[in-house]
Amino acid sequence: MTPRPTTALPGLTASPIAFAGEPGAFAEDAVVAAFGESAPRLPVGGFREVFEAVTSGVAASGVVPIEHELQITAEVVVPVDLCLAALPGRTLDDVQRVYSHIQALGQAERFLRTRPWALLTTYNTAGAGKFIRDQADPAAAAVLSRRAAHAYGLDVLAGSIQDVPDNRTRFLVIAPPGAVPDPVDRAFRTTIAFGVRNEPGTLLAALQVIAARSINLSKLESRPSRAAAWEYVFWADLDAHRDEPDCAAALEELDSVATMVRVLGTYPRAAN
Repeated sequence: MTPRPTTALPGLTASPIAFAGEPGAFAEDAVVAAFGESAPRLPVGGFREVFEAVTSGVAASGVVPIEHELQITAEVVVPVDLCLAALPGRTLDDVQRVYSHIQALGQAERFLRTRPWALLTTYNTAGAGKFIRDQADPAAAAVLSRRAAHAYGLDVLAGSIQDVPDNRTRFLVIAPPGAVPDPVDRAFRTTIAFGVRNEPGTLLAALQVIAARSINLSKLESRPSRAAAWEYVFWADLDAHRDEPDCAAALEELDSVATMVRVLGTYPRAAN
């Protein structure tokens, strides 16, 4: 029988935690970091399938590396420690082709350019390891995590090959609204989405509402709006709980200067 999660996040059942990719992917590392090694896990084909699994109840929660439409209940920061791995018994001199996700190839570019290898892309890092194992190609290697390399029976030829030693990826835990109660003993972060009119000064006016209450804005990104061309939705992380008086007042006033405000979730900040 699949063991129940040993997570610090309350309110979960024995349903699995969904993530995008193959077993051994960094998204699975995020599941382990958030819910514990014994948590039942559900690998799916992509981010959309993660959201669908959580929405349908097939999965109790999911982890994704970007914000999305379900309630955000936690964040996890996963170290990205990359290695080069190949079939057992192979050496660096045997390698002719290196497979991985394009982002991982870029993160290890300095090391990979030390030899005349052909660099080929796959849909994710763990998928590169699975591909090499399935193809049994003695001249192929993959850039992936050590855990993924071991999962697919590969030998690590070189470790910690990423250009930036402390490279990290932030994952968000998502769940249906109200599924996971807020803990009360940690610093919080609130993620919001808001829109403004396509006019000079409208974004500044929105940001001044937040700054006037001394709330730290730790992240701000823009995404094209689906509603109209040249309109944008802004995604922001506020380092405060939405129910704190200053944050609650800022959100209320922001609603009067923005065309749309949506609170995507309040959750404990991850330890970096």
